Amino acid sequence: MEELKHECGVAMIRLLKPLEYYEQKYGTWMYGLNKLYLLMEKQHNRGQEGAGMACVKLEANPGEEYMFRERALGSGAITEIFGTVQSNFKDLTKEQLHDADYAKKYLPFAGEAYMGHLRYSTTGKSGISYVHPFLRRNNWRAKNLALCGNFNMTNVDEIFARITAIGQHPRKYADTYIMLEQVGHRLDREVERLFNLAEAEGLTGMGVTHYIEDHMDLANVLRTSSKEWDGGYVICGLTGSGESFAVRDPWGIRPAFWYQDDEVVVLASERPVIQTAFNVPAACIKELMPGQALLINKTGKLRTTQINKVREVKPCSFERIYFSRGSDVDIYRERKLLGEKLIPNILKAINKDLDHTVFSFIPNTAEVAFYGMLQGLDDYLNEEKVQQIASLGHSPSLEELEQILSRRIRSEKVAIKDIKLRTFIAEGNSRNDLAAHVYDITYGSLVPGVDNLVIIDDSIVRGTTLKQSIIGILDRLGPKKIVIVSSSPQVRYPDYYGIDMAKMSEFIAFKAAIELLKDRDMKDVIAAAYRKSKDQVGLPKEQMVNYVKDIYAPFIDEEISAKMVELLTPAGTKAKVEIVYQPLEGLHEACPNHRGDWYFSGDYPTPGGVKMLNNAFIDYIEQVYQF
Repeated sequence: MEELKHECGVAMIRLLKPLEYYEQKYGTWMYGLNKLYLLMEKQHNRGQEGAGMACVKLEANPGEEYMFRERALGSGAITEIFGTVQSNFKDLTKEQLHDADYAKKYLPFAGEAYMGHLRYSTTGKSGISYVHPFLRRNNWRAKNLALCGNFNMTNVDEIFARITAIGQHPRKYADTYIMLEQVGHRLDREVERLFNLAEAEGLTGMGVTHYIEDHMDLANVLRTSSKEWDGGYVICGLTGSGESFAVRDPWGIRPAFWYQDDEVVVLASERPVIQTAFNVPAACIKELMPGQALLINKTGKLRTTQINKVREVKPCSFERIYFSRGSDVDIYRERKLLGEKLIPNILKAINKDLDHTVFSFIPNTAEVAFYGMLQGLDDYLNEEKVQQIASLGHSPSLEELEQILSRRIRSEKVAIKDIKLRTFIAEGNSRNDLAAHVYDITYGSLVPGVDNLVIIDDSIVRGTTLKQSIIGILDRLGPKKIVIVSSSPQVRYPDYYGIDMAKMSEFIAFKAAIELLKDRDMKDVIAAAYRKSKDQVGLPKEQMVNYVKDIYAPFIDEEISAKMVELLTPAGTKAKVEIVYQPLEGLHEACPNHRGDWYFSGDYPTPGGVKMLNNAFIDYIEQVYQF
C-alpha cells in the first residue's frame, strides 16, 4: 500500500575455472558477467536508487589494470552499468569477442571475481558517491579493496570517535566509508604482517608479493575490524589480489545465501534468485549463518568461519512479510500462513457474515497472504457446511444440500494500482489529489449497501495511503463496512537496521497511542516516559531501556486500531471502517525462524537500536511538547 524503502541487495560470483572453460562450455567467457546481471535484476526489488559492480582479474601483469568498477544512479542503474561494460566490447571482431585469452589480457571486466550491489538509501544520503561498491586504492595489489553491503550501523558515532582517535581520517561521516576505512586499515596491517614474514624468510621483489597473496587470512582482517559493529549487515568485499569475502552480523538480522559447485561460488541476499539464475534446487543452497564469513582465497578455495560470536539470533521478519521475493519456497508458505492466521479476527469484524462479504487485496505484495486468507476462509466455510448438513438429519433433500453446498467465499480484484501515476507524483499542492487516484477500483464488484468489503495488505506503517487514497476510493463501491486487514502486527517502533522507518512521528500506531493518552487525560504517561528516556542519555548503550513501551502499555491492540480508524478515515466516508491487525503471536507462529520483531514489539536485538530509539523519542517529544 505505502511503499517502504527496501534493504539493499548484494550479489557475488567467483569463477572457479579459467575463462576458456566457460567460453568452450557456454559459448562465452562472459558467463560470470551475465550471471551477475541476472542475480542483480532478480533482486531489483531491493534497490531502485542506484547500482554498482566491481570485478577483479586474477592474472594481470604489473602495469595492467586488474580492478574495475562501474556505478550508476536511478531505477535503470542495472541496465546502465551493464550497458557501459558491454560498450567496451562493441568494436571487437567476432574472433576477439570469443577469445578468452585476449579478453583476459586486454578487456576490462573480463575477470574471475565479481561483486554487485543494489542501493536503497535509508539514511537520506544520496548521489553517486554513496553508491556501492566503494574502492580503496593502493600500489600493493593485496591492499586494494572493493566493499559493498546490505547494512545499517547504529553506533557510527562511537566508531568514528575511536578510529579518528588512532589517527585515521575517514573521507565522510557515513557508515559505509567508516567501515571501508576499518576493513582497509586491518587489511593494511595483515599485508604488513605478511611482508615482515616474507622478508624474514629472505624473499625479495615479486617473491614478497606472491608470499603475501598466498598467505592472506581475511578472517583476521574481519575479526579485528568488525568486533565493534552494532547493526544488521551483510558485507561483501574483493581485494586486488583476488580474495573474496562476505560476512553476516552476529544477530542474523540481514540475510545471505550461497551456493557452490565445481564451476562457481555465488552469494546473494535472497535464495530464489540463486535457484533461478543457476537452476539449482533450494536444498543445494546454504544460508550464511549469523556471525559467519564466507571466504574464498586467490586459488578459489572456499571456507566458512565464525568471525563474531553468535548473539541472540533475530532475523528480520519484515524480510518474510514484505521485502524478499515471495517465490522462495519457505517465504511463500509463511506469507500464506500469515493470511490464514487472521481468520478469527476477520470473522469477528464481519460478524461471521460470509454470504455478504467480498474479499480482496492491495496489490502487489499482499497477494500471497490473500491466498492464505482465502484458504483459511474456505476451511471455515466447509466446517459450517458440515454442521449445517449434520443439523438437517439423515435424509436432507437435494434442494437443501444444493443450497448449502453452493455457498462460496466471494473474492474479487477490487483495487488496481496505476504504477504510471505513482511515479509521476511529487511533493506539492496537487500531491493529495493525485494520490487519491493511485488506485483504480473495479466497479460492480460488490452489492452497494449490502456487502462488506475485506481488503488485505502486508503492512500499515504510516497510514498516509489509506487516508489519501484507499479508503476514499473503496467507499465509492458503496460497501456497508470496509475492513482493512494487515498481515503484519502494528508497526510501533522505528527500524535502524536497513528499513526506511526512523522517525516516531511517521507511525500511525504511535500517533494513535499519543492521541488516546490525551483523550483520557493521561499526559503524565508521556511526561514520565520522556523523563526516564532523557535521564539515560549519556549512559552506555548496553544499559539503556526502551521506555517508549510505556506509551502503548495502557491500551490493548484493538483500542489503538480503533483510534487509527478515527485518524485515517476521510471526512464524508459513508461506510463503517475497521482495521484488523495480525497478532504478534500469529507472526511468530507463521515465521518461527525469524524472530526479529523490534518494529512491532520494541525488543531491539542490539544495544545501538535502543539508543537510537531513545534519541528519536526525545527529539519527537521536544519538538511537540514543552516539558
